[in-house]
Amino acid sequence: MPEKRSKRKTVSLKACAVIFDMDGVIVDNMPHHTKAWETFLKRHSPGLKIGDVTPHFGKTNKDIMGLIFGRQAAAEEVARWSEEKEGLYREIYAQDMAPLPGLLDLLKTLRKRGVRTVVATSAPKKNVDFVLDGLKIRSWFDAVVDASEVKKGKPDPEIYLAAARKVGCPPEACVVFEDSLAGIQAGLSAGMKVIGVATTLPAERLNGTELVIRDFREVTVVRLERLARKHTRVAP
Repeated sequence: MPEKRSKRKTVSLKACAVIFDMDGVIVDNMPHHTKAWETFLKRHSPGLKIGDVTPHFGKTNKDIMGLIFGRQAAAEEVARWSEEKEGLYREIYAQDMAPLPGLLDLLKTLRKRGVRTVVATSAPKKNVDFVLDGLKIRSWFDAVVDASEVKKGKPDPEIYLAAARKVGCPPEACVVFEDSLAGIQAGLSAGMKVIGVATTLPAERLNGTELVIRDFREVTVVRLERLARKHTRVAP
């Protein structure tokens, strides 16, 4: 007797949440991070070049420090080095801080349509406060997840799954904005649709994304909701 096959059906879902990485997405600040890392490398690891570090952008400082120093450092060391590097970044970026074009309009429209919004970033809390409060945009987000709230950094999906849980949304009904390869992999591994933001890397390198934008003026809420509905589930 032939094996009975499960029927497949497409489940229509409204976008429940849109999740934003911060660095390189909410703000186009990766050149400023790069300058801070260059200064840090000159001080602590002159044998390394910035090109050795940039492929790891999107990961946590703990992971990047392990690369720079060639060992798994104690938490106290990582915290001290991270604060030094992030202090350099905040000093460099303070005068240039600005949201990526179109961000605020998109956030307002998402709020009107009842779509939840979350920041999910590998950045430390001080940097998150620096950006969200400096730009006065914190109130437009329903939740924030930073590096202190996860055990595994990107490309592990933990941070995006945590973001979905915070706002009570199934991962398959979430859309992620990401600029880094590690972040894109994290979003895909979480079962989410990912939109690439071509600030840090050229568009052709953002593989696995549904589409690539330069800034938020190039995307509409209707298009985000269509992406969230592109989900196929096997019926029991």
